[in-house]
Amino acid sequence: MVRLEMDQLKDGAAGAGEVPGLDALLVPLPPKIQLLARDLVGQVAGYPGLSGKVMRGWRSVNFRHKQAGHICAVFPYADRVSLYFEHGRMLDDPEGLLQGEDLKKGRFLRLYPGDVLPEVAVGLFVAEAIALFG
Repeated sequence: MVRLEMDQLKDGAAGAGEVPGLDALLVPLPPKIQLLARDLVGQVAGYPGLSGKVMRGWRSVNFRHKQAGHICAVFPYADRVSLYFEHGRMLDDPEGLLQGEDLKKGRFLRLYPGDVLPEVAVGLFVAEAIALFG
């Protein structure tokens, strides 16, 4: 496990980052999904060193880090929002939040309307994913 300092997570507060094209991606989805996706994208986009890009063909927002490369992607669906980590298999997940044990290297966090966004866990996953390859 990579040791991380909590002050590394402070700048990743929800709503801190803006991603061009997000409105167009979310407009066909239900309002509760839009809100959940915006909160999640905002938290990830606010993490220092990450840049987000809407990938219309994938219907996702992909996040890259200058040194670590592709870190994760937010996939909004009609009934849920998933946060996929490219190298999720390598992440420490003591709470068992990540799913996808059948995947070769990725793992994902699945959220439904009404779920509480696990902000600290998401911040730790992002920080660890960057530290693995950064």
